[in-house]
Amino acid sequence: MLGNLQIFLFIAASSFTVILSLNLPATDQQRKSAEGIFIKVNGTQFVKDNQPFYINGLNAYWLMSMASEPTEKEKVSIALHQASLLGANVVRTWAFSDADDYFPLQTSPGFYNEKMFKGLDFVISEAKKNGLLLILSLVNNNEEFGGKEQYVQWAREKGQPISSSDDFFTNDLVKRFYKHHVKTILMRKNSISEIHYRDDPTILAWELINEPRCNKDISGDTLQAWIEEMSSYVKTIDNNHLLEIGLEGFYGDSIADRKQFNPGNNGVGTDFISNNLVPGIDFATIHIYPEQWIPRSNLMDQLVFLQSWIHSHIRDSDKILNKPLLITEFGRSIYSYIYASAKEGGAGAGSLFWQLLVHGQDDLRDGYEVIISETPSLAFIVYHQSQRLLTLSNAYAIT
Repeated sequence: MLGNLQIFLFIAASSFTVILSLNLPATDQQRKSAEGIFIKVNGTQFVKDNQPFYINGLNAYWLMSMASEPTEKEKVSIALHQASLLGANVVRTWAFSDADDYFPLQTSPGFYNEKMFKGLDFVISEAKKNGLLLILSLVNNNEEFGGKEQYVQWAREKGQPISSSDDFFTNDLVKRFYKHHVKTILMRKNSISEIHYRDDPTILAWELINEPRCNKDISGDTLQAWIEEMSSYVKTIDNNHLLEIGLEGFYGDSIADRKQFNPGNNGVGTDFISNNLVPGIDFATIHIYPEQWIPRSNLMDQLVFLQSWIHSHIRDSDKILNKPLLITEFGRSIYSYIYASAKEGGAGAGSLFWQLLVHGQDDLRDGYEVIISETPSLAFIVYHQSQRLLTLSNAYAIT
């Protein structure tokens, strides 16, 4: 027999499924999120229209690729519309695809596929239409979609002495390749809106690199120098938008006792504290995948890790960084932790679940996907979190 809570969730989820099936426009609140005002940072909070701006959103890395294909384009419109109905206000996606066999954006250093670029133009346009803001990541640490491995391969083909993909962070030619890509993206004039990306408030933030790691130098010095150089470079081109690194959140040597919170004892060349203290970095990020990071642990151990991971990073963002913290990827529900921090005016400023798919994308399933038609109860939980944070934002308006 169903208990009262189960009955409530069933009714709420069923009703929510009906709502999501309707072709409703973005709300006034969502439209305002994408109209002409850049989100700023005030201490540990994102701020818009003189009030805190809390983030509840999602990842959909595939948007540009699908938008570039006429037969797949509709999936982008459906996904972003569904995101808006969930109450989401931010979507994180890729602004890179380096010599990828199927959907290349950058075919070789400095040469671009206009079809793909128009796909990204469409993503930005559709996001604005649905009252959504975007975080655009500029390169991948991993080899999927080319990533740093493709950059060093391009340099190797130019005769550069490359020893590993981690030379991405130190080789002068590779850094020039990356800077050229950054400038090309930021200076792009949208073929639909005719607004340059660097002037478009639909973009919330740039991300330097998805999940950077540098196993060649676990001291953290190499990545620290790269972050300092590249954040400064981005800000010389675009001082409108916020900037974040793309970190998973691993601690380094700057505060050694914090490494006790890392999953395992091995360093990955990042330092959550020192990396995020770089002046050009506007907010901190973490990812949360306890089932991947501590795979031989049981569920209870993973939940204990999840709690300590979130609490330690919120505390350090509050007390040391004095910057907002955004959980930009997670595979387990962490909404209660974010809401508790936001309610106290803390640094826990929001989260983005991984990942939203729509019907007909079975080839992109990875075990973390959310397909609304298949998981209406989960969709309702996301919607509920969006409404709670919106209520907080309105209640804590800065006077």
